Amino acid sequence: MSENGRDAEAVSKFVESFAAQLVEAGMQRMAARVFAALLSSDEGVMTSAELGEQLRISPAAVSGAVRYLAQQHLVSREREPGSRRERYRVHSDQWHEALTNRETVLKRWEGALREGVVSLGGHTPAGRRMAETLAFFEFVDGEISAMMERWRVEREKRFGR
Repeated sequence: MSENGRDAEAVSKFVESFAAQLVEAGMQRMAARVFAALLSSDEGVMTSAELGEQLRISPAAVSGAVRYLAQQHLVSREREPGSRRERYRVHSDQWHEALTNRETVLKRWEGALREGVVSLGGHTPAGRRMAETLAFFEFVDGEISAMMERWRVEREKRFGR
């Protein structure tokens, strides 16, 4: 047992199991392991050294994983108070952030698809395919916005502010 009363071996098994699920869904393996470790830590914050020790990986592996996770808006970097060392934080709303940032990508795709419809001509088979793809992304974008608002209400109900 660790200081906080958790079984370190059980935590390790969870981290590897959840990471495997994330990898199966398309996340990079090392990033998945780092994310699962951060998510399962009580504070949601760990240094590179702590991550390296827990996962038995090199500082370079931690750095690459954190870079990927930060780009995906799943973790943030912060300075350890009074130190030059960085620590990495997973937030309770990381999934909300990640999906919200996907909305930006969808908007860019919608713009490109609109150009495609105009360029190809809406009356051509390719133009109709573009138009249908555009309609799909517009629909998804609207659904994500509505879903995020429902989640905000649900989260507040379950966990408070």
